[in-house]
This record gives sequence, C-alpha cells and structure tokens, in this order.
Amino acid sequence: MASITAAIKKPIQRLPWWVGPITVTAVLTGFGIYTMVAVLFFDRGEYANYLSPFYSPPVNSPLPAWLSPAIFVLWLPLGFRATCYYYRKAYYRAFFWDPPACSSKAQQREPRSTENYRGERNLFVWNNIHRYFMYGSFVLLIFLTIDTVRAFLPEGSFGITLGSLIFLVNVTLLWSYSLSCHSLRHIVGGRVDCYSCVTGGNARRKAYSWLSVLNQNHALFAWLSLFSLLITDIYIRLLLAGAVTDLRIL
Repeated sequence: MASITAAIKKPIQRLPWWVGPITVTAVLTGFGIYTMVAVLFFDRGEYANYLSPFYSPPVNSPLPAWLSPAIFVLWLPLGFRATCYYYRKAYYRAFFWDPPACSSKAQQREPRSTENYRGERNLFVWNNIHRYFMYGSFVLLIFLTIDTVRAFLPEGSFGITLGSLIFLVNVTLLWSYSLSCHSLRHIVGGRVDCYSCVTGGNARRKAYSWLSVLNQNHALFAWLSLFSLLITDIYIRLLLAGAVTDLRIL
C-alpha cells in the first residue's frame, strides 16, 4: 500500500525549502500557547459525559486551585511527542535550524554546516528515553478509549452525537500515531534477525509487517492527531461557553 505521506510530500516539495521549518514553528508554537492558556487560565474541560483529553485520566490535585491538575497528565504525552523520532527532526529543523533542510540549495543557505550537527548529545540525550514515554502513553490511550466509549453513552444509553464522533476520530488518530511509532516497530520485530529462531517469531513477523504499513504514515498521524486533540478540547470549551449545542445524530 502506497504511503499517504509520500503522496502529500510531492506538491510540498515544490515549495521553497524554508516553508516547512517556518510552518512547523508556527503550528507547534501556536499549539503550545493554546495548551498552556487553556489548562492554566480556564476551568477543566468537562461537559456532561465529555472530558477533554488534556485532563484524562482525571486527577484530584493537592496543589493550589489556580494550578491545573492537567500538569499531572500532560507531561506524559508531551514527553512522548517531544522525544518522537519524527518530531525531533521537525523541531530540530524548525526551532534550531540544525539543519533546517537537507536539499543542496538549503545547505548552501544554512547558518551552520551539517558537519557540526550535534545529534542526540548534550541536552538532547534525554530523547533516548522515548520508549518509556511510549509505554506510559499507551496507558493514557486506554483511559482516552474509555472516555470515547462514555461519549457514546449520553444519560447512560447509547447515542451518537457530534461530540462522540469527534472523540472517536481523535482516539483513532492517537492510536494510529502511537502504533505507527518507530520505537514500537523496532521492539516488536525490528531487532530480530531470524524470526524462525525466536519464540512467536511468525506472529512477530506479521505484527512487524502491519506496523511497518502504519509507520509509512507516521508523520501524517503525528500532525492529524495533534490537530484532533486541539479540536476536541476546543469543542468541549465551546459547549461549556454555550456557543454551540451538541448535535444529536442518533
């Protein structure tokens, strides 16, 4: 199956090399500002049977009322994304321009030579704990999946609303992003040289092949899941503000 990401890249590659880094900088900065403002200066995003993914699982905070309990939750998905192999490439180029791009034209304009690229040393050696953030993120995904099931149970009975569909799309994209992780793919079968020589080798081979298909679109899932998180939280806050009503479909 052809990679969706590869198909999207073709028209993007015709743009000037600096468009990518600047766009990434703007999107990640905007997402960071929104998240900080939402969790620090507004009430918890909870409406009826909807709980914002920024606050799941819910935590009873022993801290002062002005300090959001989301800080007990957000550090885990934030660490998972910050140490993600794809996001590392994205923000190294976008924020540090180290290097900003890899094309020959871009290299001629780089402020620093790629020979001086420091990689995962010094401060960024902490990126090597990515797999541990991944383990924790799967625990959070279980809670988010439960929240999605609850979104389909308004007033205790099954129903389909616009909000429940937003939750479903969000959790599907989050699972897709996590399951397409390079680290998970390596753990499942990437480090195996001989599948017939290890226990469960055939199952690991099949799982590795399936995860490899997902992995082709890891970058796409990374961005779509970021926007779905944002949309889910915004929708809940619009409901809380009375700006919109939750459309009942079934």
